[in-house]
Amino acid sequence: MDFLPLFHQVGDQSALIVGGGPVAARKAQLLLEAGASVTLLAPELAAASQILVDEARVLWINAVYEARHLQQMDLIVAATNDQQVNHQVAADARQLRLPVNVVNDPTAGTFIFPAVIDRSPVVAAVSSSGAAPVLTRLMRGRIESLLPASMGLLAQLVGQYRKQVQETLSGSTARRRFWERVLNGVIADRAMTGQKEAAGRLLEEELQHFRQGDHGRGEVYLVGAGPGDPDLLTFKALRLMQQADVVLHDRLVSPEILALVRRDAELIYVGKRRSEHAVPQEGINELLIRHARAGKRVCRLKGGDPFIFGRGGEEIEQLAAAGIEFQVVPGITAASGCAAYSGIPLTHRDYSQSVRFVTAHLKNNTSDLKWDELVTAGQTLVFYMGLVALPEIARQLCAHGCSPDMPVALIEQGTTPQHRVFTATLSTICDLVDQHDVQAPTLIIVGEVVKLHHKLNWFKPAVEG
Repeated sequence: MDFLPLFHQVGDQSALIVGGGPVAARKAQLLLEAGASVTLLAPELAAASQILVDEARVLWINAVYEARHLQQMDLIVAATNDQQVNHQVAADARQLRLPVNVVNDPTAGTFIFPAVIDRSPVVAAVSSSGAAPVLTRLMRGRIESLLPASMGLLAQLVGQYRKQVQETLSGSTARRRFWERVLNGVIADRAMTGQKEAAGRLLEEELQHFRQGDHGRGEVYLVGAGPGDPDLLTFKALRLMQQADVVLHDRLVSPEILALVRRDAELIYVGKRRSEHAVPQEGINELLIRHARAGKRVCRLKGGDPFIFGRGGEEIEQLAAAGIEFQVVPGITAASGCAAYSGIPLTHRDYSQSVRFVTAHLKNNTSDLKWDELVTAGQTLVFYMGLVALPEIARQLCAHGCSPDMPVALIEQGTTPQHRVFTATLSTICDLVDQHDVQAPTLIIVGEVVKLHHKLNWFKPAVEG
């Protein structure tokens, strides 16, 4: 290990940056964020440094470097474009036993600036010891994506109650289990969404449960898994999936997404096909409540978005009636994901000024949809679960005034590696289904915007009809 990572408190220190270019400005910004008093020493300033001076955030000494400038300083940065000057600054600082950083030359100084992930008061730092700064920035980006932007709010909550927890729970094991429960559940999410009072109230209730020896309060996460591509999961969805003890999942949740669930979680398949339900809806509701009451964190993982034809509202109604804590994580609905991956904008200034989502489930091979409202100029129609009903959809739309030549797209297994797109018209689309053996899950898009598919498609070549 070439450098020992340390976190220094510089809020009461004076920092001198020798140099006035863009790099000097970036170093000044970091030091200012940590509370240091910053002085720039340079005969001239670049625009970024000049802004800091104009805003009175830093002092500027308009001069060429001399060793005397190090007097009364606590920390030094050599950031000129002249390596000879930089090395002289480093040598002078070392002689005075001052910490010094030399930009682009980690061995010349006594410390380096890492890539910083700031979720104050939580701060993470990444370094390659100066060997690979681009790699360090990429690593920082990866870590940034894993840490919620509001992580600092959660850390503040923990700091506020830390002493109370120490006084209430005896033994490090009990305290560790308590904090794991807080940091991996609904309390943490309340804190990170700015609901400070609600988070504090729940934390105090949980603390009393632990004090009484009851560690069994569970909760449910209703999570939208998106249309299939794992990269379309939200950060929050992934985080909750990886902390759940039990996962109830639909058939539309792809194997690639299930692979991201915590490895030791219990997986329960509750998928539904037409006229074939692995578990009836009432049974799903019962499973959610039973596992939560057993003290488990339960993830209800649903394809697409749970509130768009996903019966998510019915499920959380039952949870609320049972007094179970829950939270909802929206997902990218099939209409948005499948259309975007097929180069079909759902709205477009020249073709469509509105979009309508429709469930196409038929009862007794008939439909009570308000077809007159669906046949409207400048509107895109998106039918979910409509493959079996496609002949009826085409017939009814044409019967209510839609042109038989209206473009139609069928998107099969959208956003997955098996993604296929078939385009035709209302009068020819059913024949195309028979020719290509199109299977569910398939999304149907009806409207002039389908014409743009051939121009804008980027994900996979289309199968033409």
